[in-house]
Order: sequence, then C-alpha cells, then structure tokens
Amino acid sequence: MKRIFSLALLFLCLAGTAQLAAAEQEQPTIYTIVPGDTLWGLSQRFLKDPYYWPNLWANNQAIGNPHFIYPGQRLRIYSDRIEIEPAPGASASKQAPAAEAAREEAPQAAVFNTTGSEGFLLENGANPAGLIISLHQNREMAGTDDIVYTDLGLDQGASAGDRYSIFKKIGAVSHPLTNVILGQQVMPLGELQLSEVEEKASKAIITKSYQEISAGSFLLPYRDRKVTVPLKSSDRDLVGYIVQTQTGNTAIAVNDVVFLDLGKAQGAQPGNMFYIVRDVTPDQRYANTRIEKLPVEVVGALVVVSTGLNSSTAVIVKSVDTVYRGDRVEMRKNR
Repeated sequence: MKRIFSLALLFLCLAGTAQLAAAEQEQPTIYTIVPGDTLWGLSQRFLKDPYYWPNLWANNQAIGNPHFIYPGQRLRIYSDRIEIEPAPGASASKQAPAAEAAREEAPQAAVFNTTGSEGFLLENGANPAGLIISLHQNREMAGTDDIVYTDLGLDQGASAGDRYSIFKKIGAVSHPLTNVILGQQVMPLGELQLSEVEEKASKAIITKSYQEISAGSFLLPYRDRKVTVPLKSSDRDLVGYIVQTQTGNTAIAVNDVVFLDLGKAQGAQPGNMFYIVRDVTPDQRYANTRIEKLPVEVVGALVVVSTGLNSSTAVIVKSVDTVYRGDRVEMRKNR
C-alpha cells in the first residue's frame, strides 16, 4: 500500500513539474502588424483587455511613442502578454562577450520627452516667486541678453546668480462642466539670472527668450524646459476631464497640449497614460431589453508630463478621432 501511495505522489509531482515546464515553454503566436492596428486594439484582440496597452508600450523598446507602431513589426502573442520582436540587428553582436551582450539587451524603461513649451495651470492660491517690474531703458519688450528689473530682493532671500523661469498669464481657465475657475493658464517666455540684488529689488539679465518678454511677466524658480518623463504604470483608477487646450482651440489632435482637472491630490503623476473616452448612447429600437450603458468609445490617449496640486499638463499621443475640450479621460489600474 505504501508503495502505491509513493508512486501516486511521485506521479503527481512529475505531472505538476511537467505542467510548469509546459507553461514556461509556451510557444507564442506570431502576428505581423498591418495598417490600422493600434495598441489598444491589439490588446483587446489578443488578450481581451484593451487596458493592457500601457504595459505593451512600457515593456517594449520597439515602441518609442505609443502611437508609433508600424506595419511589418512582429508580435509574439502569449496567453498573458504581448511582446514585440526587436528589429533585425537590434540584439547584441554574436561576437560580443556574454556580459556585454546582456548589458546591451537589458530593457530600459519607456520614456516621454517634453519640449518645454507646454505651460501649465497656475492654480488658485498659488503665487509666483516674483515679477519683472521694469525693462532696461523703459523698453516695451525684451529678449536674450537684455537687462530687466524684478521685485526679488534680499528680504525674500534672493541672491546674485539665482536663476528663474519667466512666464506670462494667458487667461482664466474654467471647468467645462461646472464653470468653476481652476486657475490661470500660463506659458513659458524665457529664463533670467539675477546679477545685482538690493533689499527689495534686483537687476537681472535674460539668458534665454522663447517669446517677447514684457514688464508684468512673473517668475518661478528655474526649471528645465526639456525633461525626460519615465512612463509610469497606473496604481489606481482615475477619471477626469480635459479642461483647456494650450492653443485655446476646441478641437485638437496628436501632439497637442491639454490641461486636466487631475493633479497630485488626486494621484496623477508625470508619466501616467490616460484614455480619452466618450460614452456611447444605446439605440433602444433594436434592443429587446432596456440597455443602460454600452462600452465607452476610446478616441485617443495622452501622457501626463507635469502635475500641480489639482491640475496637470498632458500631451496627446494618439487619436483616432478629433479630441475636444471637455472630453473625459480615464486611467485604469493595472490588474
């Protein structure tokens, strides 16, 4: 009897090991991308989960931006994931030492690069560090290498050599649903460095200008214009709205900058990706029962590049239809 039990136990162990080995050696299905394919479409088609696509982007170096997939790229489809085959020649040379090859082939986190021209919302209650109060020789406009004067002084802790970014206010931004004023839209104008500092004022030189600078422009501690934003997986579900566009246009598309009503207080982080979605109204004429809700229509995606307390700046990285101010955005926790 003991011998029979031992044999049965051995058989179960071997069966479990065989199943594990089979799972580890799962052979993928190969699929070649064709015109019209999208990341969320591929995720829905093969994994029945359109919300998998942020993982597909983040884990595959063949995709520099989420909208940049092209016909001819090959996918390896597994039961729980999708991988994109590297382009020919992307792997390390066969002649390279093993350690060097491993170092070259190690995956890097996907990133999104900002241009520095996005701007942001200066939220209600947020105050600038200072203002440009006058231009040299009472000029109307100033540019690179021009002299300006600010209200930053020793009593505010300012010192010669301090650097500041220069901004201007575009106008108040109200929420498209509630009409509540969220803050002021601002745009970057340039950079300056303090050269002489007195008790309540200072002299400065404009070190860079992207647009004409005038008296009344406000200052914030220096920030780099171009920033590499690592792509971040979602750790929560969030829903918000596009409350304003950088250009002021109602209709926008890929590469346009928008502002959201979600910020640090709500859990939004730079590198988060959101779907841009719209509700679909059921046509009850052809339904036997009352249908309250249909799956949302995904019209695009965006990446958050900077966050305030209750707002954030984002760039549209994918659109399959025109995007509008007031469109809803959703982020789903990776499950």
